[in-house]
Amino acid sequence: MQLQKLQTIISHEFKHPELLSEAMTHPSIAHERGGENGRHNQRLEFLGDAVLQLVLTDRVFKLYTDLPEGKLTQIRAHLANRHTLFRRAQAIELGRYLLLGKGEEASGGRERLSNLADAYEALLGAIYLDGGVRAARKFVLAQFAEEFANIKQSTPRQNPKGRLQELLQAHSANGPSYRVVLESGPDHRTYFEMVVEWEGREIGRGNGSSKKQAETAAAEAALAALPDLLGPSGAAALRSLP
Repeated sequence: MQLQKLQTIISHEFKHPELLSEAMTHPSIAHERGGENGRHNQRLEFLGDAVLQLVLTDRVFKLYTDLPEGKLTQIRAHLANRHTLFRRAQAIELGRYLLLGKGEEASGGRERLSNLADAYEALLGAIYLDGGVRAARKFVLAQFAEEFANIKQSTPRQNPKGRLQELLQAHSANGPSYRVVLESGPDHRTYFEMVVEWEGREIGRGNGSSKKQAETAAAEAALAALPDLLGPSGAAALRSLP
């Protein structure tokens, strides 16, 4: 019944509802039951990641006909980063539909960025298997309409780390520094949590499957928080920069 409501929210009625159940099953379920053969969402996540990259690449390529490959890659990376997936998952309240092991449930797993981003990609993988490329494309374009609108209003001119350094050094002689605060997972599936610090304080935090990805996510978080961090006068100065 719960998963029926999710199907209504995402506007996709599954012909094979077992795919949706698998997409919402966190690996902690299989681990707590003591079996490695229990089905969970990691395989669907792997598939969904590839489908997402394809759909976003096609959309970005057609939307920005005058941009070179490097800029297109930058826009796609912004759209597909784990913070964006986390926001999209939150928008459809995906956390409430996750099937979690007791330990993961108790530790706040329904709100954890990595769980929600993974489940979102797994959901897309399930939609692709159930309805093909057309259904997957429809889902992604509907889900990412707001993200595309925001990018179109202000296409990023450089990577978030570069932009953050530019803005901070326009305000102070000091630049940002990055530090790993958490490294977890097996070698083939390692996640990093990184903080970006400036003038002795944390100004952003991000996660990723590589240190570079985590640094980029931390820089994006810092950019979003910068007006509040610098106060009214600093925010006004930032707005005056090109």
